[in-house]
Amino acid sequence: MSTEFLEQDVRYVKGVGEKRADVWAEQYGVRTVRDLFHFYPRRYLDRSTVTPVGRLREGPDPVTVVGTVQSTSIVPGKNQKRFELILQGEQGGRMKCTWFQGVWWVRKAFEEGDQVAFHGKVEKYGRWFSMTHPDFDTLNDEGAILETGRIVPLYPGGEAMENVGLTSRAVRRILYGLFKEHGLKLSEPLPEWMVETYDLMEGRVALRAIHFPKSQAERAEAERRLKFEELFYIQLLLAQMRRQQEEVTGPAFDAPGEHTHTFVREVLPFELTGAQKRSLRQVIEDTQSGVQMNRLLQGDVGSGKTVVAVAAMMHAYDSGYQSAFMAPTELLAEQHYQNLTEYLRPMGLMPHLLVGGQRKSEREAILKDLAEGRVPVAVGTHALIQEEVEFDNLGLAVVDEQHRFGVAQRAEMFEKGTQPHMLLMTATPIPRSLAMTLYGDLDVSKIDEMPPGRKPVDTRLRAEKRRGEVYAFLRDRLEQGEQAYVVYPLVEESEKMDLKDAESGAADLQEQFPDFAVGLAHGQLPSDQTEQTMQRFKAGEIDLLVATTVIEVGVDVPNATVMMIEHAERFGLSQLHQLRGRVGRSDQQSYCILMAGYKRSQEAKQRLQAMVKTNDGFEISETDLQIRGAGDFFGTRQSGMPDLKIADITEDTGILEDARDAAFALVDRDPHLRADAHRQLRHHYETSYANHGLGFARVG
Repeated sequence: MSTEFLEQDVRYVKGVGEKRADVWAEQYGVRTVRDLFHFYPRRYLDRSTVTPVGRLREGPDPVTVVGTVQSTSIVPGKNQKRFELILQGEQGGRMKCTWFQGVWWVRKAFEEGDQVAFHGKVEKYGRWFSMTHPDFDTLNDEGAILETGRIVPLYPGGEAMENVGLTSRAVRRILYGLFKEHGLKLSEPLPEWMVETYDLMEGRVALRAIHFPKSQAERAEAERRLKFEELFYIQLLLAQMRRQQEEVTGPAFDAPGEHTHTFVREVLPFELTGAQKRSLRQVIEDTQSGVQMNRLLQGDVGSGKTVVAVAAMMHAYDSGYQSAFMAPTELLAEQHYQNLTEYLRPMGLMPHLLVGGQRKSEREAILKDLAEGRVPVAVGTHALIQEEVEFDNLGLAVVDEQHRFGVAQRAEMFEKGTQPHMLLMTATPIPRSLAMTLYGDLDVSKIDEMPPGRKPVDTRLRAEKRRGEVYAFLRDRLEQGEQAYVVYPLVEESEKMDLKDAESGAADLQEQFPDFAVGLAHGQLPSDQTEQTMQRFKAGEIDLLVATTVIEVGVDVPNATVMMIEHAERFGLSQLHQLRGRVGRSDQQSYCILMAGYKRSQEAKQRLQAMVKTNDGFEISETDLQIRGAGDFFGTRQSGMPDLKIADITEDTGILEDARDAAFALVDRDPHLRADAHRQLRHHYETSYANHGLGFARVG
């Protein structure tokens, strides 16, 4: 089929027209014929999977039932009206469906005698089996299409779609006509070698089978092919980005020299873990290659990423290059500066700190030393990439907590030297499938073991009725000279939610613990006040720090051994894990106490159980991805996660790996997709993916 037809406006397709096209575009982004072919069913109605109404049982899993509308009514209530529908099952039995929202719209959707399919969770109220706000499709006049053996596609809908007549039935008719007229003309975008290597269904057959499957097996094959194709184009973009990076020359470092060996063998009071050695070896190989390094170093809080970064910076210094170390806040930059000073001083070197609030004379002196090459390592915030900052010979840029920096800020760092090597660090372990999608153009190193002597944080889940014993435990720790955090989800009390807030919590705790100093830190306080409080806590002047998540990425306080999280059910899993990472920073036993209310959603229960079960950040991240899905993990909706129509990287890791292999193999064979066998693929890729960049901003 000519690609011009696929790019044609959907309004010209038989049965669509202007009104329907506008709603379809607004609700689901269907603007072209290509979009229409890829408007996938949300579910299928298969007679073999329909549960007879007479055999319904209460349970957590949604079921599909089919029957006839026997009666409908609007029932007055104390606070709001509700709409009730009684469904008569095809083989006997009755069921009630109830709606509390959209009552008048739903009322108009049904007539007595309609044949309808409902899909939802079954609950029992009194003698009635019931569904609340179920998905539904009217099946009137479907005739032969509903005979046993047929699998009927049910499409995404809603009030706006219904209002212009775009029911599942109408969508089926439009698509059926489209396939009948043009289906055989659809071309195969993937090259023959790829279809054969990965045992894929032919493209046009897959499109027909996803909409009108002849069997569940055919539908599954079609789904696999279309998921592969969707993930393949994303990986192709990443493979091309990687290829371009491999053509960018970078400083060619020498073999590790005196300062690198002295730091690792003499300055460090411990031996590197196996994971640290492996990561450092990978960094050294990259920086000696003559190609610019783009490496992501990921590992839990406290796993020793900074040590690897310092060794890499000493390798740069031995090779005659300067390094820059960027942190997202002044507080973190100052903490890294103090740590780096301790590491470098024994070797007669001094890092320089460049942050926003320095005196003009001090700043000018640092800038002069940087430009003239007298500074081996510069530490700072984004102030390091401001225009007036010049390096004499920048060879390595380390970016800590890199997801807090935008891509544009990191790009500015490239311009500070002759394509300096980039080492990006994150304390948020990223699931493998997300790393392949968001960071597919980067090399990834994982530090997946903790330094020896670190004890796992003992995590306990506690309900409100045990607050007395929790406070007794807290008092015992404080009397031993240790410190504690108490974290709240809110700053001020909310009238809508019965939650304790940080400010009243600090006042209560000062009453409970009159012999100890209680401090307060939260995002609504002036930043200098918060930083001052954090510094006092680090200095031991505050025993109990009450805070909001402002301390999620915060100062290192080895003497803090207790992290108590109020309303833990309201926090996300990666947030809980980050907070727990604030303690356990020494060889002392540390504790995380999760205070949670009885009203917990199923997701909240899963999060809390995961926290109690493991301290492993990579295991936590996989669980978090499963619970939340890729779209919400790590705020990826706002930061470049491609919008997937059929694939789910949480569940389709095997297909993702195949798609990645295929994309990188293709770029190795034909970097610019110029071969005749790849012409069709190139056109589809350029029109639908490459030029749009997928909105890829990466996690940043």
